[in-house]
Amino acid sequence: MKWFVLILFLFSAFLFFTAILQFLFIRDKSLEKRMKRYLAVSEKKGFDRKKFNLIVQMQLTKQRIRKQVLTKEKNSKLEIMLNRAGLQLRPEEYVIFQWISTALTGGILYLASENPFFLFLGALIGFMLPKWYVKKKQRERMTKFNEGLPDMLTTVVGSLRAGFSFPQALKAVAEEAQSPIKEEIEHVLKEMQYGSSIEDSLNELKERMPSEDLDLMIQAILIQRQVGGNLATVLDKIVETIRDRTKIQRQVVTLTAQGRLSGIVIGLLPIALGLFIYLIEPEYIGTLFTSPIGLILITVGAISGTIGFMFIRKLTTIEV
Repeated sequence: MKWFVLILFLFSAFLFFTAILQFLFIRDKSLEKRMKRYLAVSEKKGFDRKKFNLIVQMQLTKQRIRKQVLTKEKNSKLEIMLNRAGLQLRPEEYVIFQWISTALTGGILYLASENPFFLFLGALIGFMLPKWYVKKKQRERMTKFNEGLPDMLTTVVGSLRAGFSFPQALKAVAEEAQSPIKEEIEHVLKEMQYGSSIEDSLNELKERMPSEDLDLMIQAILIQRQVGGNLATVLDKIVETIRDRTKIQRQVVTLTAQGRLSGIVIGLLPIALGLFIYLIEPEYIGTLFTSPIGLILITVGAISGTIGFMFIRKLTTIEV
């Protein structure tokens, strides 16, 4: 019976979550188009006021969250984080998604275990899950950007030697490159078209993509624009430097793979073993969550495992 209720809860939560997302990602332009379409056909066919009011209420809810929950500093940090991850989300939409994830994960674990401890644990996991996902997308996007940066610089160098100006070289990159380099360079070109200087546009690019290789390229370009010199030759040397650093980084990752895997095993093995024992014999391991000594042991074990995992990660992290 418990599993039947859990399945019904998951199905209902999925439907509710899908409905929320459908209304959550409606942008202002989409809302304007809907308003125009409804107003255009109102004289002939009329329009569904309930659906229209629901859309308006969702927009008003997001505005209230932006004003009451998000401070200016927090809103700015979330915008930077979401932009770096390449996600088409607004800060208030991210907050709503975080609330839904917190309630959903906490409710699922509580129904599966019927233990208040797992309710708080699931709420904590659900609260951290969206941030973990955004950070993961950010790392993936940054890695892809760094991998394509040498090819981008090679295209710029070839364009400069062919007689193109630097903005024209960036335009050639935007036409030939792939995401995320294509999107970021197009953003730079749009800022320059709107009146921003090359220096300001490149500094904005550095804020959106905090890459050491990109910072090296931007600093070289800014220095060359101040003191002069052959920019193509400078960028050519930077391409060689970036390729050598990438080669060394890959060697380091290969040599430290065993240590990083050991850290992951040490961190996840107690959790996996505890869940496995709980599924086999819940009463046997349930004493840990009911007696004071058991709670103390769990706390000490969690702290010790976290410290060990952090030490191993620190030892296996080598900056090149």
